[in-house]
Amino acid sequence: MNVLGIETSCDETGIAIYDSDAGLLAHVVYSQTAIHAPFGGVVPELASRDHVKCTLPLIMQVLKEADMTLRDLSGIAYTKGPGLVGALLVGAMLGRTLGFALNIPTIGVHHLEAHLLSPFLEDPKPSFPFLAGLFSGGHTLLIKVTGVGAYEVLGETLDDAVGEAFDKTAKLLGLPYPGGAELAALARRGQINRFYFPRPMIKKPGFDFSFSGLKTYASHVIFNHLGDDLAKADIARAFEEAVVETLVVKCKRALKETGYQHLVIAGGVSANLSLRAALMHICEQKGVSLYFPRTEWCTDNGAMIAYVGALRLLAGEREDLSVVVRARWPLEELRLGVCNLRSFPANNA
Repeated sequence: MNVLGIETSCDETGIAIYDSDAGLLAHVVYSQTAIHAPFGGVVPELASRDHVKCTLPLIMQVLKEADMTLRDLSGIAYTKGPGLVGALLVGAMLGRTLGFALNIPTIGVHHLEAHLLSPFLEDPKPSFPFLAGLFSGGHTLLIKVTGVGAYEVLGETLDDAVGEAFDKTAKLLGLPYPGGAELAALARRGQINRFYFPRPMIKKPGFDFSFSGLKTYASHVIFNHLGDDLAKADIARAFEEAVVETLVVKCKRALKETGYQHLVIAGGVSANLSLRAALMHICEQKGVSLYFPRTEWCTDNGAMIAYVGALRLLAGEREDLSVVVRARWPLEELRLGVCNLRSFPANNA
């Protein structure tokens, strides 16, 4: 089954084709960073307009790379939510229209489920059950995953998402948008132990997170060192260390609570090298298998949408002619295990 994946939930247009027999055939991601950079954040109307302009040409590009035509498609998957409503509608309307015109089934995919299952795009694949940490600009979640569609949220952020805290702190430091990766790069040049930032909620029982206070603490430290350019790298390092330790502590606690031997980390923040190194260390100590998506699939992309779409379409799921998108969509509303993930091939693209 050849499935076209369309991702338009925020500020990246991701298009891919996944073959349930051969694996990922082609994919492309177009970033709107240059459009939103002058505003220091995503402008929803501009995001929607750019998706309108880019999505269909990118579909034709991916079809060409896969040496296919629209008639070779057997299904279409698009991001249904969560995300920006206007941006979601672009992908949903185009996906449903193409599906209707080609007389092939379509399916709306949950954006977070796609991130959770993105490590299955290549080998080695995780085994169920596993603990998942979904760490991104919009979400900070710890999730028990016992099968496809079988998700139990153990903990989440009470305020800012971890990626949002990275970006806002980077902006306070005067770094260019989007700032998370810039802050991480700056932190690698920072001095150890010059500053110490609090580790929010690590002593409080449970698995919830909070990053707004950490961001506020960072703003005070930055204000007190205005004009000291050398301090910026040290502040970035202290901030990153606080975030990484907080995430690691919660992951360790959840692994102990669940007894799971597999840990999946996904979302944009999963590309952070310090986080990866810290989690590799604790997983080696505990004999836990650790899985990350490759860096290009940590952020939003069409490959994960096409993959999950293939899973659900082959399980018989379909969308009707109505077009419904969801700005908010609790992960736990999804239905239980649709099929055996291990029957799917790894990435070929």
